[in-house]
Amino acid sequence: MHEKEKDLISAFLRGEVDRRGMLKGLGAMGITAGSAGTLLNMMSTRALAADFDWKKHSGKSLKLLLNKHPYADAMIANLQNFKDLTGIEVTYDVFPEDVYFDKVTAALSSGSTEYDAFMTGAYMTWTYGPAGWITDLKEWINDPEKTNPNYAWDDFLPGVKNSCAWNGQPGGALGSDDAKQWCIPWGFEQNNITYNREMFEKAGVSVPKNIDEMIAAAAKLQKDVGGIYGIGVRGSRSWATIHPGFLSGYANFNEKDLNISADGKLSAAMNTAGSKAFHAKWVQMIQESGPKDWSTYTWYQVGTDLGAGASAMIYDADILGYFMNGGDNKMAGKLSYAAFTANPEATASTPNIWIWSLAMSNFAKDKDATWYFMQWASGPEHAIFGATKMDFVDPVRQTIWKDEAFRTKLDKYPGYVDMFDASAAGASIKFTAQPLFFDVTTEWAATLQKMVAKEVPVDEGLDQLAESIDRQLKEAGLG
Repeated sequence: MHEKEKDLISAFLRGEVDRRGMLKGLGAMGITAGSAGTLLNMMSTRALAADFDWKKHSGKSLKLLLNKHPYADAMIANLQNFKDLTGIEVTYDVFPEDVYFDKVTAALSSGSTEYDAFMTGAYMTWTYGPAGWITDLKEWINDPEKTNPNYAWDDFLPGVKNSCAWNGQPGGALGSDDAKQWCIPWGFEQNNITYNREMFEKAGVSVPKNIDEMIAAAAKLQKDVGGIYGIGVRGSRSWATIHPGFLSGYANFNEKDLNISADGKLSAAMNTAGSKAFHAKWVQMIQESGPKDWSTYTWYQVGTDLGAGASAMIYDADILGYFMNGGDNKMAGKLSYAAFTANPEATASTPNIWIWSLAMSNFAKDKDATWYFMQWASGPEHAIFGATKMDFVDPVRQTIWKDEAFRTKLDKYPGYVDMFDASAAGASIKFTAQPLFFDVTTEWAATLQKMVAKEVPVDEGLDQLAESIDRQLKEAGLG
């Protein structure tokens, strides 16, 4: 690398030149965009090494447990930079999601020292944390001897960062002052609308702005386009049916999963008048315009149907729509995105979120060395690599969303940036943190199935659900 190239990249790293200016300058020197990315990564690594003793744990080794996911792919593609920076050897096991969490539970519950760090969802830490299986990371984040000065903890999106912290008290507010940072957010999903532009144009339908418009639009699309169904949402008997579109719309009406009394006792909140009204609309939408075998639908079916042109829109994870708009999907290039505000009286979208995060096993062989990996993998340098060179969406850092190269990359996903900008401020986990989370949400999904199948009326079903949840909470000493 010549001095002029080094000087220009160094100026970018100091914040004196923006990314577009750097790339333009390197281009004038005959450097391709791909080569520029490689040079920037190398210079970033050198810059990191200059400000912090990254070699402190050189010669040590770590092992990771990873879910098969584009976030893991991006990290693996960049892992040699971490090894060169630190001298730490890293190995890993990767498993598909249908078995992944069983692998995590087996390792943690047995006290295994095989894995030092692993991918997790924030919801899972509500079990792992109180059980003593994972480490509160505040000790490392707040220690300047262990955390590099460029880590920029305040750069994380507040709603995302706070959603990964809990004090361990059932009903305790996420992100409270006494919360423990059980995991570091890595990448996340907002739940909004992805829709097929051609189908919307054919049916003369506008993007829905609230739940009533969504119900009407889905029905018209199904009728006028022909051979498709109107809207895809999840429906399997699982917690994963509740957390995406359903809870995002539900919370936009200020409805809750649980009540918290003054003395900290929990009780079901699904049988309020407002909750019953929302459930009735949701059930109607699925009955009229959902897939015929909705009760089997998971992330996979919702996404692949959209990508294959079998559905006109989905109300689900934005990144699911992102992935369906590329690759060899039949509808690649035909999908657009929009923030969704279910409540016509609400001023903005307030999506519930799923957060893929990194957690440290409490049985890690060397926690300080493990933190070196975690801060690198969640740091700004790797985040910009993943966002601009790989499919690391949605980034959890505010600076990445301001990066011009990243925003330009998203131009081929119409509406994606606007959708994010409209939703980010209100995006957070809307559930009440408590140890019966998976029991409550799975039974909730089962009740939804009964309502859609017309096995029980909505009002009666929700009264029965609330009664059952209250009983379980009391038996667990929570209600």
